[in-house]
Amino acid sequence: MKVRKKLGMAALAAAALCAGCVSTTPDFRQVVSEAKAAVAPSVVFIRVIVNDTESGRNRKGVASGSGVVISADGEVLTNHHVIDKSSEIRCQLADGRSFPAKVLGKDKDLDIALLKLELPKGAEPPPVASLSPRRLDVGEVVLAMGAPWGLARSVSMGIVSCNDRFLENCGDYTLWYQTDAAISPGNSGGPLVDTAGLVVGLNTRGNMMGAQGFTIPSATILEILPDLRKHGEAHWAWFGFKIQPLEDFKRNIRFDAKEGAIIADVEQGSPAEKAGLRANDLLLAVDGEKVTARFWEDIPVIERKLGRKEFEKPCTLSIVRGGKATEVKVAPTEKGRVEGEEFACERWGLTAKEINRFYNPDLVFFAPEGGVYISGVAWDGNAENCGFRTKDIVVEIGGRQIKTVADVKAEYAKALAALPGKTRVPIVVMRNGRRTTLVLDYTEDTEKED
Repeated sequence: MKVRKKLGMAALAAAALCAGCVSTTPDFRQVVSEAKAAVAPSVVFIRVIVNDTESGRNRKGVASGSGVVISADGEVLTNHHVIDKSSEIRCQLADGRSFPAKVLGKDKDLDIALLKLELPKGAEPPPVASLSPRRLDVGEVVLAMGAPWGLARSVSMGIVSCNDRFLENCGDYTLWYQTDAAISPGNSGGPLVDTAGLVVGLNTRGNMMGAQGFTIPSATILEILPDLRKHGEAHWAWFGFKIQPLEDFKRNIRFDAKEGAIIADVEQGSPAEKAGLRANDLLLAVDGEKVTARFWEDIPVIERKLGRKEFEKPCTLSIVRGGKATEVKVAPTEKGRVEGEEFACERWGLTAKEINRFYNPDLVFFAPEGGVYISGVAWDGNAENCGFRTKDIVVEIGGRQIKTVADVKAEYAKALAALPGKTRVPIVVMRNGRRTTLVLDYTEDTEKED
């Protein structure tokens, strides 16, 4: 009885102590609800009319994605691939209002685009979300917002699985947040939100099941936004060399150095080649600022540092070559477009596209001075029937040397003007480094047959 009495007294004492206590731990459901409420009104559903010329024909299609309003005058942040090749952009706000939009700036490298809503005079300003430069930690809870599958807006929740994911061939200038918050088709361009209700990234890459997604950090986007507003593009500087880390576990490569980064390749005719930079040089510093890439995850920071340099202004690169330290001065040029112009020759059933050193590095090897290649062939068109293939480099059409897409347009117009009397034209192409002459017979109008 005494033991029971003592236990009872202890319980009463504990209850008395806690009677005046108030829990300071916030309710997690309330945290999520408040974070959602802070950003969800600014999420935009984007519908785009796209011009598709890739298969030898001019076609219009419809695409959709997401975005987020970042200024009271109607600036919308989204992905480049959402609005690429668009002829018309319409945006719907969370409150149901819809407006046309125009592109203020875009960058294919980072896959971001800045739009501007065409708000009527006197219209109520749209709700605005705030971008945070804070770097996320692994394990943080995040919300992915957008309009997946072209449906109504939704919110998914997960954690940051990795905060410095390197994706090879998916942008030279950024690392990615990897999250298990569902990011499905249509979520592209929507915001990734932290529990404080701030936009910490732009959802960009996902999969059909939405199991894992990849997000561009807001800190990276904030570096580029001023140039998108001012110039309409990111204005990257181009040196013309590629770097690789000191250690590559997958390829079992390890260089005998404790700092720096390896110059892996120097492009022909580039500012780096003209300045005397060579493959296998060890890069130690840029304008006196040390750089080191031990792993692939260290590369984007260096690429971004180089990309932000002034055009035509010599940069001092400190290198080691053959065990000796030296300096090389390189004046970068403007990177320019990373994808060439294209034109669909519908009667011929092929699409001609400009060779671009960034978009078609495999073709530049065979055409170092640029040129035009066949980027698409209609499966039932005249070019397909006459043996033309994608990635054929066009050298001549009807005896005229082809250097630009404008040259192709001129020859195509001449061919159409000669109908119905003339329906064949010889075209010289380079395929796998070998010149071949093919005769394109465009007697049939396959477009009418459709």
